[in-house]
Amino acid sequence: MSEAQNAAVGDGAEVTPDAIMQLGTAFWASKTLLSAVELGVFSELAETGALDGEALRERLGLHQRSATDFFDALVALGMLDREDGRYANTPATDRFLDRAKPSYVGGLLEMANARLYGFWGSLTEGLRTGAPQNEAKAGDDFFEALYADPARLAQFARAMSAASGGAAQAIAAKFPWRDHRSVIDIGCAEGAVPVQIALAHEHITGGGFDLPAIQPIFDAYVAGFGLGERLSFTPGDFFAEPLPKADVLVMGHILHDWDIDEKRILLEKAHDALPDGGALIVYEAIIDDERRSNAFGLLMSLNMLIETPGGFDYTGADCRAWMHETGFRESYVEHLVGPDSMVVGIK
Repeated sequence: MSEAQNAAVGDGAEVTPDAIMQLGTAFWASKTLLSAVELGVFSELAETGALDGEALRERLGLHQRSATDFFDALVALGMLDREDGRYANTPATDRFLDRAKPSYVGGLLEMANARLYGFWGSLTEGLRTGAPQNEAKAGDDFFEALYADPARLAQFARAMSAASGGAAQAIAAKFPWRDHRSVIDIGCAEGAVPVQIALAHEHITGGGFDLPAIQPIFDAYVAGFGLGERLSFTPGDFFAEPLPKADVLVMGHILHDWDIDEKRILLEKAHDALPDGGALIVYEAIIDDERRSNAFGLLMSLNMLIETPGGFDYTGADCRAWMHETGFRESYVEHLVGPDSMVVGIK
């Protein structure tokens, strides 16, 4: 028995299975939210305003049997409000889960529902074999299949913007952009990060680097913010070609896709592309050095087991050590928002 457990027993505290049971059935709540996003519950209520249960059920095309339980479960989970029998979005779901708003973050949840929810059912097999549990089980290469399907690629790009939105704003606010003139986001998807940086700092130019199929998605997203003259797309494969040059390079949710040797290759290529005094910003759900508190980062690393042959997430100390090995003269870790932090390496 641990010291904490001994202390709890000594204090007469009752030990219950409540937390264990809640965690063990947490997928019930998760799938309820994911289905609500898929069905467009929050977008519908944002458009119509509060609705009674029968009207909402009819608009969503749901069967009578469990519709009320579904809506009330969302109330109990804090995803909907209910007053006098009428359902409405909460301030948070109205802002972040209405597809019509630019603040929509449901892209990541759409992908989780369409792909990851099923694949995570094979986590035990992945832990036993060390092999991916996604499309790779059928002999497909995830990234090759993804980039060959425009609809899936667009969904993935939206998901990456949703995952990066808060971090992008924090990077724009916390990094000393006054000391630099240009930025390129490596593996940029839609371009959420350079867009937020350019919006916050009028002197910054640059853009994104990704496989060619991303270009129309990037161009349309950037144009939507009126930044087409300052941000442009460079097509390429970051393993096959040199990285584009800029004062600052960004790698967000990129390094964790790859094994240790591939991580070092990407860091070396970034170092080669930067000028003296230039910076590489690596950001994702960086695991705390004690590997105790950032549960999201550790679960993301398990997601890399599901999704990739060799990817894994890592601590700030790990990344700083790799940066030192690949030539960066100094580095530091800074928290961004939620589970995300950035590791900044200076050449």
